[in-house]
Amino acid sequence: MKKAPIVIKGNKSGIRLVMDSGLSFDELLSEVRKKFSESSDFLGDAQVAISFEGRKLTEEEEAILLQCIVDHSKLDVVCVIDNDKKREELFTRSLNERLMQMKTNTGQFFKGNLRSGQVMEFETSIVILGDVNAGAHIVSTGNVVVLGTLNGTVYAGASGQENSFVVALRMNPVQIRIGDIIARSSDEKSEPPREPQIAYVEEGAIYIDTLSRDTLKDIKCY
Repeated sequence: MKKAPIVIKGNKSGIRLVMDSGLSFDELLSEVRKKFSESSDFLGDAQVAISFEGRKLTEEEEAILLQCIVDHSKLDVVCVIDNDKKREELFTRSLNERLMQMKTNTGQFFKGNLRSGQVMEFETSIVILGDVNAGAHIVSTGNVVVLGTLNGTVYAGASGQENSFVVALRMNPVQIRIGDIIARSSDEKSEPPREPQIAYVEEGAIYIDTLSRDTLKDIKCY
């Protein structure tokens, strides 16, 4: 039986795109365009995570494939699942080490998505296990960690602590405030980075960096 150039495998968590490693990238792109165009009505307009399997892709190739999928389907790809086990383990270990430094009496967890219009205030650091949608607001006297997509407004260090920080798996906020420092998103809409990011204050301004072991080491927990 001839091997299919690409196969779309779906489950309740998202989509796995299994690719033939023998194709050139141009051939692969053409097959993805064709497959998702033909399957658009079947796949619907769901928000999904996606993983690329079967071959190694550069970041540029991933971005091109993602744009092709968005252009030729109704899907909203909210994140890409990283199949690099070492990188995933490093990120998980680094984040867990930092979260463990928040003592149990100074941190809380909230599981669920925050909808537009919801306002949540915490007298501690907070870890959100879900998405913060546009129009939702989070206020915390300490740090804010969003294990999901941050599209809303977040205020960390509400007690004046400018050494607080904000972490999100996908950082795309309307506004971030840390202590008395405020940063707003650009009016120009662009695709948010797929890498986890951290926002912190340095020299009177809010900076956003890719989350890594080095950036975590440099940040002081509140």
